[in-house]
Amino acid sequence: MTSDSNEMTLIASKGTLDWAYPPFILASTGIAMGKEVTVFCTFYGLNLLLKDLSHLRISPQGNPDMPMKMPFGPKWFQSIDFGPKIPNIIWNIPGFELFATKMMKKTFQNNGMATIEELRSICVEMGVKFIACEMTMGMFGFSRDEFIEGIEFAGAATYLDVAQKSSQDLFI
Repeated sequence: MTSDSNEMTLIASKGTLDWAYPPFILASTGIAMGKEVTVFCTFYGLNLLLKDLSHLRISPQGNPDMPMKMPFGPKWFQSIDFGPKIPNIIWNIPGFELFATKMMKKTFQNNGMATIEELRSICVEMGVKFIACEMTMGMFGFSRDEFIEGIEFAGAATYLDVAQKSSQDLFI
């Protein structure tokens, strides 16, 4: 790794709605700072490059420390963190994951955050290089036409070649 490199690489391995934000925020920030940014999407991170992102959900059961504050109602109600008060077994009840997803999207909206689609579009327009892991595509049965335009399809060796020249490598 060379310290004078202006390249930054990220590995995106998670594909839930909440885990979609970090790679897009870091990539757009890096490229805005003048870095050459590459994001390697593997395993569930491939979901971030699909044309249709409507299936992305929040998994409260998989995030036990996730704050659960309501994005509506009076301020005193919005300040209550329901997360520690809700037993994990509740998240197994049909519909609760969709409820958490809807509440998180409302929280994002209330705080003026861009949608995942908007962040991804900004990254692509600004020149972030996205690599979809071909091995994972084959394993999960994805075809190239399911993905957005302008991305590269390659394996881990391609990512490692790019990462070798990078001064910053992040695994998300």
